[in-house]
Amino acid sequence: MIGDNLPSPAAVVQLYQRYNIGKMRLFDPNADALAALRGSGIEVTLGTLNKDLPSIASSVDAAKTWFDTYVQPFMSDVKITYLSAGNEVVPGDLAQYVLPAMQNLQSVVAGYGYSGLQITTVVATSVLGTSYPPSISTFSDAARADMVGIIKFLSSSGSPLMINVYPYFAYASDPVNVRLDYAQFTAIGTVVQDGSLSYPNLLEAVMDAFYWAMEKEGVTDVDLVVSESGWPSAGNGDFTTPALAQTYNQNLVKRFRANSGTPKHPDRSLGGFIFAMFNENQKPAGIEQNFGLFNPTGTPVYNVF
Repeated sequence: MIGDNLPSPAAVVQLYQRYNIGKMRLFDPNADALAALRGSGIEVTLGTLNKDLPSIASSVDAAKTWFDTYVQPFMSDVKITYLSAGNEVVPGDLAQYVLPAMQNLQSVVAGYGYSGLQITTVVATSVLGTSYPPSISTFSDAARADMVGIIKFLSSSGSPLMINVYPYFAYASDPVNVRLDYAQFTAIGTVVQDGSLSYPNLLEAVMDAFYWAMEKEGVTDVDLVVSESGWPSAGNGDFTTPALAQTYNQNLVKRFRANSGTPKHPDRSLGGFIFAMFNENQKPAGIEQNFGLFNPTGTPVYNVF
């Protein structure tokens, strides 16, 4: 987190417990945060730093050194359920390292016998070349080669793909064609009809776009997790009010708690994470400082839970 007034890791864990928040995503293996999580029972998705990917990808020994330094000391009493090899590095200069990093971390985890720890990565919707309507979706030319290797690894290991999905950005960039109620889960009935599939909200359409893109590469058994989604409460005029942020995130929580799937895969429960826990005052001015559910004091920006 990027702020100079944020609460201590112990205080953050207490806030999670007070609001019965059972899952946390950490973007890097912060030792203080992991220490505060000991014995909490909170499920943790733990990321590598993007800059560490080339080293982790270089050999199983290098991946084991990373794991033994940052993860192994906490495995006995922190409930780490996913390790993410990087965040939004596909497509890009580091994309080539994601698959070998995942493979090496899988070897390390298997060597320890940690059957409950799954290896994955986090991608943005920018890995898609086309996404509307969902059924014609494909991976972009720039991302396809890396994504095919990644999803085939996930298929073989039984791990999900994690996706950062922000209906806010689609709406704010094109409010004429992207309806607010479609972005905020408040539409009554179908907004987008794609063959036999009916979409009342944008998030489900994006998730199904990924299912279709994977299917076109011969992969049909990889589940999806929403690794980030949220709505800023300030920073862009009428597009970002506390009321709009509250509506989106309350409905997102309801969506996660429903344990339901998408129109294409109604049998696959869709879960995930809200971005972010706190407003962060050292991020760039504007919306980036205002995604938090809570102020640094621990008081809600608006009520969600």
